[in-house]
Amino acid sequence: MKHAAHTVAAAYVREVLKAMEVDAAVLHDALKPSGIAPELLDQPAARVTERQFATLYRLLAVQADDEMPRMFSRPLRPGALKFTCLSLLEARDLFTALHRWSIFLRMLQDDFQLEVSRDGPVARIVLVQEPGRPPIKPIALDLMLKLIHGVTSWLIDRRIPLVGVDFSFAPPAWAREYDILYPGPVSYGMARSALQLEPAYMDQPIRRKRSELPEFLRRAPEDWLFVPFREPRLEHRLREFAASRLPIAITGEDAAQALYLSVRTLHRRLAAEGTSLQSVKDRLRRDLAIQRLTGSQDAIAAIAAQLGFDGPASFHRAFKGWTGSTPGAYRAVPPRGGTR
Repeated sequence: MKHAAHTVAAAYVREVLKAMEVDAAVLHDALKPSGIAPELLDQPAARVTERQFATLYRLLAVQADDEMPRMFSRPLRPGALKFTCLSLLEARDLFTALHRWSIFLRMLQDDFQLEVSRDGPVARIVLVQEPGRPPIKPIALDLMLKLIHGVTSWLIDRRIPLVGVDFSFAPPAWAREYDILYPGPVSYGMARSALQLEPAYMDQPIRRKRSELPEFLRRAPEDWLFVPFREPRLEHRLREFAASRLPIAITGEDAAQALYLSVRTLHRRLAAEGTSLQSVKDRLRRDLAIQRLTGSQDAIAAIAAQLGFDGPASFHRAFKGWTGSTPGAYRAVPPRGGTR
């Protein structure tokens, strides 16, 4: 089995599409090349792969002629990210790069300013809404912070862990997704939306070269939407271990030994993270099943065996419980490319 990449809740995808104000006909045309069956977006428990979501976003950005489709009052025309990054690459360190980015953003849009501070125990990258402007869509704040985190991590060639993420909006229905999308604890209802990180990262030199930018842009938005964890939570370490053992199912004793913990400590720490051993195993098999169904031509019986099920029937029952749909529903659209 490949790296245990996550999937994304259809509820999160729906909110992004709502913020983009996507016309139904345009969405229909974009879903098929993204490998997403249209009816799945209406299923409360449905999910898509990271690659499917990134492909859909990219297609809609091209159609809208806006790199952040309809998220802000002025479109960010194609090329905005490229020429911003070209300027950032010439900075001596990350703090200087972020200062330059704040200037570019003031020229490109009217809705917010980017403020960067490094005083005190944590550095902060803050989105400050311009007075008198209409409220910024919550999902737009989220995506802008994801863009900043992804690009800054790429610039210094290190996956920046976050001390915290502040959102100025209330917890959405898909708040659990933010445990996947951000490498740090998330807080809601804060005065401003911001990233918090160790101040030392601001002194990191820019390590990327101009020759590396085309590949980063080619993979956008995938490489800035989904920045892997550098210092994963216990849940993510457990997930990777469970993936390495498939199709054999792990026990609490197996996991505790592999992670150098007692069984009691394992369960206590997972509970503190809001999850459990069984939940981690279920989400892992759910995500891998979706990736195999949408990204390969393997028979459903073969996928069931790869995931440790004793037959297709038990796999069907579990999958229906996870997603509200049958495995066949995820085969409604021919797969496009491989899994991430």
